[in-house]
Amino acid sequence: MNRVLVVDDHDLIRQGICQLLGEVPNVSVIGEAGSGEEAIAKVAELLPDIVFMDLRMDGIGGAEATRRILVSHPEIKVIIVTAVADDIHPARMLKAGASAYITKKSGASEIAAALTEALAGRSYVSPRLAQQMVMHGLQSLEESPFAELSQRELQIAEMITSGRRTSDIGEALNISPKTISTYRYRIYQKLGVSNDVELTLAAVKYNIVDPEDVL
Repeated sequence: MNRVLVVDDHDLIRQGICQLLGEVPNVSVIGEAGSGEEAIAKVAELLPDIVFMDLRMDGIGGAEATRRILVSHPEIKVIIVTAVADDIHPARMLKAGASAYITKKSGASEIAAALTEALAGRSYVSPRLAQQMVMHGLQSLEESPFAELSQRELQIAEMITSGRRTSDIGEALNISPKTISTYRYRIYQKLGVSNDVELTLAAVKYNIVDPEDVL
């Protein structure tokens, strides 16, 4: 039986994922977490085989939580389940060690497929996103400038566009306000923007953030 930890900051979404997992053979949900920090603690306590991880959460978020979990427990399979449906995040998260990347619109059959591939040591991306990634590789029309950002720069850009204060970002990532200012300058330079409003508009344009998530 594969032991699963489900991580999402919305109770209803966690419950929905757990319900879908109940339809998948050989799976047992052993715990839930509502943040990246709680996920790290639960992993250390429960030692699951698989973690279903949301990306956008308060605190360190799912990307950083995934990185920290895999550093300490490289044997764990992390499956990203998110509403972020661009073609940058899947590639970044797979490169960071995640085993699969699926959207919150996935049903039990796709969750089962992601689990099967992950447990077999293969990568899995939702078919629609995979097609989007292929098309992005074939077409150079209006390539997203966000692809030029490092993983940390992308993480901080997302936190800025979600309305997080510098102090909150620094506390979550354990870095100083001065370091955040340096990252912000680099992000502005790479994206060709001059303030947080322009950064947010660019993030919406290139599907890095959902307009409904922008404060």
